[in-house]
This record gives sequence, structure tokens and C-alpha cells, in this order.
Amino acid sequence: MPPLTTLSPPTATAPAPDAVELLRLENVGQYYGAGSRRFSAVERINLQLHEGEFVTLLGPSGCGKSTLLRIVCGLQRPSEGRVLYRQTPLVGINTRATIVFQTFALFPWLSVQGNVEVALKARGVAPTERRERAIDLLDRVGLDGFETAYPRELSAGMRQKVGFARAMAVEPELFCLDEPFSGLDVLSAESLRSELLELWTTGEIPTKAILMVTHNIEEAVLMADRIVVMDKSPGRIVADVRVNLPHPRRRKDAAFLSLVDRVYATLAGQTQPEHVELGTAPGEPGRTRVLPPASTDELNGLVERLAEAERRRADIFQLAQDLNYEADELLPLTEALELLGFATVAQGDIVLTPLGETFADSRIQARKEIFSTRIRRLPLVRWALQMLDRTDQNRLERGVFLAALGLEFPPEEAERQLDLLIDWARYAELLAYDGDLEQLFIEVGEE
Repeated sequence: MPPLTTLSPPTATAPAPDAVELLRLENVGQYYGAGSRRFSAVERINLQLHEGEFVTLLGPSGCGKSTLLRIVCGLQRPSEGRVLYRQTPLVGINTRATIVFQTFALFPWLSVQGNVEVALKARGVAPTERRERAIDLLDRVGLDGFETAYPRELSAGMRQKVGFARAMAVEPELFCLDEPFSGLDVLSAESLRSELLELWTTGEIPTKAILMVTHNIEEAVLMADRIVVMDKSPGRIVADVRVNLPHPRRRKDAAFLSLVDRVYATLAGQTQPEHVELGTAPGEPGRTRVLPPASTDELNGLVERLAEAERRRADIFQLAQDLNYEADELLPLTEALELLGFATVAQGDIVLTPLGETFADSRIQARKEIFSTRIRRLPLVRWALQMLDRTDQNRLERGVFLAALGLEFPPEEAERQLDLLIDWARYAELLAYDGDLEQLFIEVGEE
């Protein structure tokens, strides 16, 4: 293997017309299950990545970002479509790409240097060259002096640096990152982002393009040249936003804030007519309507916050900053308020509807009655109540619901949907739940 190379600094502008295309995804889809019970992780994904680009995949949890990253690296074969690397169909592992996960995945029995060398050993690099390259990379990522330390002796940020060094040791053309900063505290994440950007913009890392998964909008605008925005159910690309801001980028600059606001607006979308009627109940033809991951306490709190705002309207980006929420935390709440008819979303703003204002101004029991009326219309709630109503004692085991939901969703999502259903319906006093017996039931006189 030749000595470690240093590349020319990449540009943050659009690729030149003759820029080399590294990666192309053509109509890629990933499905699980079959027939009417088929679950789509991603579908009809078309994406190109050129040399010199830093691209982020941005979107809510469950939109298939990590699935795409595994497909790009050859760790997972797509159900349909094809992946081209340097215009050649990808078969098996992509040996020109490497990936860093959000968990550090270091070998605890190996030293820092040993963890970096192990990637080179797997490539058959001689011991002397392994040592030289590992020491050089550790110096580049700021870990000079920690070569003999073990992972347990390092902070989370330093352990992730070891992961970066190990991934870069094999000189990947394509450097893939799966939410690499999400497991770090705020200050460590900020420091590591800055250091990675410095290595990338100065050409100090031996890679020609970066593809990073994130759900943090500010992180994407801070680091990337392009932001590929995804939505879920099914996972798909809804926008490809170019970031023409020079490095280093300043979070308080008007252009930066404007772009963040624009991406928030893209992710939040716009309330559609009859939004609440989208989707069907389990077992019915069509796409099963899921409940957004939002607790009733959070929904009440957000309605109250909007009720205090001027004209009962708020900019979603500013609201996220004020609440110290990530987009992944706030957008499900705005979706839930849309679903309930309590708010509408347009051009990055969320506005309480007259019904939402009535809910905000109501006392506790009146709020419950309004909430109950609204969620009875939701396919999942309607289905659960019908299931209970058909039994002699209006009572069913939790496992019965999970088995039915398991035909519609992956196991983790089935659990989450049932927990949300229980939370929403208990708040509305539509049903009760016995945690000891793990049973859902309708109390006498309630239904």
C-alpha cells in the first residue's frame, strides 16, 4: 500500500461539469415482508455523489438514512434498483468505502494504536508500515501521545476519534458517517465536528467524498455542501439542497439562519387538506396510518406554548431553539398537532387552528373531551376500540395487539405504536391499561 496521501482541499461550491462521479443510486428500494404486508424502508431513491463533495442525508428517524448508508457500503443488498460505484455495479462489500457508526465499536483489549492497526492488518499491510501509518493518523486526529492508552481510559469524543482514524487508515475514497456525533455530549460533539471539518477542508484526510447521516439540521448546514432531505413512510428523497456558504460557517450569520429555516420548512412540509384521513387501519388495504411519536404531556405543553405566542404562530426553527429541541424531537409534535386538527404548518411556521385555541383555553376535563373526539377519527384508535368492543369483557392481551401490528410494522415500530396508542387513548379516557396483566380494556361506562 502506498504512503498516506494528502488531497487538495475540496470546494464547497457545485461540482465542476467534469467532476468525477463516485457513486450513483438508481431507483433503489429496500423492502421487508411480502404482499400486502410488505414494509418499505426506502423506495425509488436516486442519488449521485461526486469527488470533492460532503453530502448529508437528513431526515426523521425511520426514513431509511442508515439503511441507505449500509447499501452504499455494500453491507446490505437493496431489494430493487442498483448501486454504481465509479460507473460499475456494486457487488458485495464496497472496498473503496468505509463507515463510522454512532457507537464507537472499539476492541477494548487493544490499545488505541492497536485499534487503528487492526484495519490495516486485515488488508495485509506489513507490521512496520502498519505502525507508521497508525501513528501518523493518530497525530492527524489529535491523539498523539495516546497510542498506548486503552479505550476505557479515553473520553467518548476521543474514542470516536480513534474510530475516525481506524476508518481512514485504509484510505477510503468514500468516508461514510452514521450519526457519528449523536453519542457525545454537546461540547465534545462541537469540538469533533470542528476537527473533522478542518481535516476535510484542508485535505488532511485521504478521502475524496464524505456521506454523513444526521437528523440535526444545524449540523448538516454547518458541515455539508449538499443536504439530501428525506421523509418517511416510505423513506424517500424530498429535496436536495445545496449549501453555498464558505467555511468556516457562523451559526449566527443571517445566511446560515435563513438556510436552516428553509430546511426546517422542507422537513415540516405543509398541512394538506383532510390530513387526518391519510392512511388506513391495520388489516385494511392501503398504507397503515401511524401515530407520530409524541406524548400527550408534550402535546399539551406545545399547545400552551403556541397559545402564548404572538398571533398564536411560531417559526418552527426558532421554536426548536427556544425549547432546545432537535428537529427529530419537535417535528413529530408538529405532525401530531396537524393530525389532531389543532395546528397547521406552512412555510416553516406552525399556527394554532380555532380548535387548537379552544383546546389551549380549556380546563383539564374539557381538553380530554376534545382530545377524545379527535382521536376517535384516527384509524389506529378506531381499530383498537373495535377490537375491544368485539370481546365479551371488552378486554384483550397486549400480545394480541402486538401480533396484529407486527403484520404491519417491524417489531420495534409495532411496540412504539402500541405504546403511543395506549398513552393517547388513556389520556382521552377511551380505554385503560393494566400493566401487571398487560391487558387493554374498556372500563364499564367509558365506551
